[in-house]
Amino acid sequence: MKQKNNVPNVLMTIAFVAFSFTSKAQKQWSLEDCINYAVEKNLSVKRSELNLEISAENLKQSKYTILPSVNASASNTYNFGQTIDPFTNRFATETVRSNSFGINATLNVFNGFQTINTIRANKAGFEASLADLDKMKNDISLNVANSYLQTLFNIELLRNAESQLGVTQVQKERIMKLVAVGSQPQGAQFDIEAQYAQEELNMVNAENQLNLSLLNLKQLLLLEESDDFQVVEPQLDNIEQQQVATTPGAIYQNSLAIMPEIKGSELRLLQAEQELKRARGGYSPRLTVSGSFGTGYSGAAQEVVGFQPSVLQPTGGIVQGTSDIIVSPVSNPILEDKSFNDQLDDNINRSVGMNLSIPIFNGMSSRTNVSRTKIQLDQAENSLLEAKQQLRQQIESAYLDATAALKKYESANASVKALKESFKYTEQRFNVGLLNSFDFSNEKNRLIQAESSLLQAKYEFIFKTKVLEFYQGKQLSLNY
Repeated sequence: MKQKNNVPNVLMTIAFVAFSFTSKAQKQWSLEDCINYAVEKNLSVKRSELNLEISAENLKQSKYTILPSVNASASNTYNFGQTIDPFTNRFATETVRSNSFGINATLNVFNGFQTINTIRANKAGFEASLADLDKMKNDISLNVANSYLQTLFNIELLRNAESQLGVTQVQKERIMKLVAVGSQPQGAQFDIEAQYAQEELNMVNAENQLNLSLLNLKQLLLLEESDDFQVVEPQLDNIEQQQVATTPGAIYQNSLAIMPEIKGSELRLLQAEQELKRARGGYSPRLTVSGSFGTGYSGAAQEVVGFQPSVLQPTGGIVQGTSDIIVSPVSNPILEDKSFNDQLDDNINRSVGMNLSIPIFNGMSSRTNVSRTKIQLDQAENSLLEAKQQLRQQIESAYLDATAALKKYESANASVKALKESFKYTEQRFNVGLLNSFDFSNEKNRLIQAESSLLQAKYEFIFKTKVLEFYQGKQLSLNY
């Protein structure tokens, strides 16, 4: 009687578990929802996006170097002691204040096309970083799809475990009644109870696996563990009609034009080529044009504002044949400090010039730069070949995995169908007492294992086919 009291509790547990997976969550997440949310919230993606913004600013800066360089200057100086005033060009012994104001511009006319090639290299680098960001998003999408399908697998596995436990529960109640009236030996009850305990453990393990897969999916989405979460269960029962389409070679040729890892490697090769051209520009002469405009003020500068009355002053000579001293009228000027505004107008100076620099010997720096960029170009070419080789290998492996998974699914499906028919016959024999509970349990365990293998093959095939579709540029989706 103690065993009978546990039956309602077990059924309530099963009902509660089933209810928790169908009605507890407030929102149902589709695969597309999970992928979009994970890509949006992923911290690595955000970090790459910020680095991409820095690359964009660097590209802008390299473009701005085409423009002339314009600078303005201003100074205020006090000179103490004897010094040559820069504006009067005379010695000054008192404290003199001087100001200078100017603006100058320099335009790079020719530098071996280094500026243009730098812009092209930075543009290729920016686009390569953008392709790397797309590659990161693709990797996250595949990880989310794998975790999502693993969750669906565990949901079905738990559902099967619940169903099997329910069937065994009915058999257990029947055997206990037969034992109670003496129609079955006590050992039959022990066997069915052992079978029931094993299936109950299977259900608990399946529930734990489902919880772990849900937790893993939440972590990929950066959701809190306490958040309500339920995935959409799409209809995936018609995969018998699915086939592994096209060939690995065709998929590879198509993926070369769309996979961001290939595009990124090609752009880095282009960047290395432009860097080599830029480095070779170091051998070329440089021609610049410059111009300036300036003015200034000096506290020692004075101007004539008038003349004093004329007075006779000896000139230092005498009249010939006499002793008379020669005198002449002299009118001394009246000086005043020249105003600030007048000096700014009078001291204006302008200049225009050209400068040609021809590199002859610079410590072999240009030669070293060229050699280094040649090596970097070889590295970029090798990286592109590696990316193509890796992509081909991934596609070939995914194709073989999908083909093998389809065969495994077909074999497992045929096995389950056969074992279900066999189990019906076994159950009928068991119900009429022609088969003992031990053989009945063994046959049922075979069916359970076959159904588990079928589920595993089913979701393995689905994921591998989605990977192949992904390499063909199709969006990850579970809509058939």
